[in-house]
Amino acid sequence: MEPGGLEWLLVPMQQLVSWGAAGAMVFGGVVPYIPQYRDIRRTQNAEGFSTYVCLVLLVANILRILFWFGRRFESPLLWQSIIMIITMLLMLKLCTEIRVSNELNVKRRSFAAADSKDEEIKAPPKRSYLDFDLNYFWHWSKFTDYVQCVFTFTGVTGYITYLWLDSSLFVETLGFLAVFTEAMLGVPQLYRNYQNRSTEGMSIKMVLMWTSGDTFKTVYFILNQAPFQFSICGLLQVFVDIAILLQVYLYSHYPQKPVSHAAHPASTKAL
Repeated sequence: MEPGGLEWLLVPMQQLVSWGAAGAMVFGGVVPYIPQYRDIRRTQNAEGFSTYVCLVLLVANILRILFWFGRRFESPLLWQSIIMIITMLLMLKLCTEIRVSNELNVKRRSFAAADSKDEEIKAPPKRSYLDFDLNYFWHWSKFTDYVQCVFTFTGVTGYITYLWLDSSLFVETLGFLAVFTEAMLGVPQLYRNYQNRSTEGMSIKMVLMWTSGDTFKTVYFILNQAPFQFSICGLLQVFVDIAILLQVYLYSHYPQKPVSHAAHPASTKAL
C-alpha cells in the first residue's frame, strides 16, 4: 500500500484529536468544580471552600479576555475563560446562599450602600459607603453584590484597556497579570488551611489532580520555549500545589485542632 493511501484515515483522526484537545482545554478547567458544587449543595456546607479562589479566577479570566483584544490567542483559551467565569459565578451563588442561610447574624453586608428600609429595621448598616473594608470585602450577603463587583471591575479595566490598547507594553503587562493572577490561584486555599489549621473539607484527590496538571503545563511551557513569564508562573503554581500537599501531610499527622464538622470535598483549583 502506498504511503499516501492512509491519508484518508489519518486526516480525520488528526482532526478528531484536535477537536478533543480543544474541548479538553475549554471544559477541563471546570471539571473539578462539578463534584465540588454537587457536594456543597448536598451537605449544605461550604466551610471548606474559599470563595476568594472564585475572586482570583474571575480576575484572571477577565484580564485574559481583555488581553485577547490586544493579542489574539487560540480561541479555545478564550472560551475557557468565558466558561470559567460562568462556573465561578455559579459557585459564588451557591456558596453565598448556603452561608447566609447558616448564619445567625442577619446584618446586611453589601458591596453598595444598603437602601432597603426593611433591612435597616432588621440591622441598621454601620456604613453608608461602598463596603471595601477588608473584613467584609467578598463576604457579602447577596449574590447580586458579587455580580455588581465583577461588572464594576470589568468596566474599569475594560475602559483602561480600550485607552491603552495601542501600547504593546500595556498589552504585555496585561497578559502577564492574567497569567500571574492565575498562578496565585492556590494561595487563598493555602491561607484558608493555615487559618483552620486543617485541610478538612478539601479533596486530596482533586489536589493531586491539579498538581499533576500544573506540572504537565509547566513542562510543556519549558519544552516548547513558551514566553518566559509562562514558565515562571507555571513553576509558582507547582510550588503552591506542593505547599498545600505539605499541609495535608502536616495537619493529618500533627492535627492542630479537633475535627468539628463533617468532611466534604472542596477542591479549589482549575487544571
